[in-house]
Amino acid sequence: MEETIRRALCVYSYGHGEQSVEYLRLQPQCHLLLQLVLANLMVMAAISMNHRFHFPIYYLLGNMAAADLFAGIAYANLMLHTGPWTSTLTKEQWYIRGALIDISLTASVANLLAVAVERHQTIITMQLHSKMTKRRVVLLIVCIWAVSIIMGLVPSLFWNCECDLEDCSTVAPLYSRRFLIFWAALNLLTFFIMVAMYTRIFFYVRYQISHMSQHSSEIRHRQTVFNLMKTISIVLGAFVICWMPGLVTLLLDGLLGKASHANAYEKFCLVIAECNSLVNPIIYSLRDEEMRRTFKWILCCLCGREGDKQMELSPVEMYPPLPEEALGCVQKSEDPAVCPETNNKESSWTTPGV
Repeated sequence: MEETIRRALCVYSYGHGEQSVEYLRLQPQCHLLLQLVLANLMVMAAISMNHRFHFPIYYLLGNMAAADLFAGIAYANLMLHTGPWTSTLTKEQWYIRGALIDISLTASVANLLAVAVERHQTIITMQLHSKMTKRRVVLLIVCIWAVSIIMGLVPSLFWNCECDLEDCSTVAPLYSRRFLIFWAALNLLTFFIMVAMYTRIFFYVRYQISHMSQHSSEIRHRQTVFNLMKTISIVLGAFVICWMPGLVTLLLDGLLGKASHANAYEKFCLVIAECNSLVNPIIYSLRDEEMRRTFKWILCCLCGREGDKQMELSPVEMYPPLPEEALGCVQKSEDPAVCPETNNKESSWTTPGV
């Protein structure tokens, strides 16, 4: 049985010359991984250093950056233990390699869903920030990682094809095809839930803007609609482009097996899926002006530019953490007399971030 399983894992056979070629092929992917790691480290550092980001939405973004960073590490481990190196892996090492990928990608998708839920709840209730307490945010983050770890361990614990090699996947030789169908269907369901949430947000905002037209300027209305549509298009477009090829590949592999020829394009689909971990910081963070300013301050500190460092230090450290009700006043006016207006619906649309 062990020898049969080992032959199932060793799909390819490479010589030393082919290993050198494989090293050359890994160079572009290494550059992608380096950018992925740096981008997510920047997001995590910015959220940690800037007290204005100490709110539920930014904690979720920080956790998503951590998940994407873990995804980069898992993908680096995959690159170093695939192709010509697959034949050297034991069964346990192969399961660990696959579990790291499953955990990281599940955590990234779960974080995307958590951010979508938070944005939905915030915009529908016309709040500047979610009323979720820090304890609940921590509990949510723990649940995300717990579910991700469970999903990563399921194949190695019981849902595999060691006792039924005919049920083995071609993309992941020891994974049961039924597990791949389940995992792909679960992620597709998550995708449709996100689509439904952002669609409801879009129609709700359009209705509210038309209702508030007599109280707001036409330019403000158009800008709000444009920004929301742009964010929704980027979020949904990036998710579809990065995840749909891989999910469809897994689904076809689970349904058709060898007839799907999934091995021919599985690596391409995996690279595209990993790109989602790189674009997430861009979508959810770089659209925030305060986040961009914090990035610039961090880079100036790293480069040792004292002048720019001092200039960018003030917005990060001069202001203490602000209560949710008062943050809108700071953004709109320094006059305390204006603060009561932050409860108006019009002020709610100054929400930073996504």
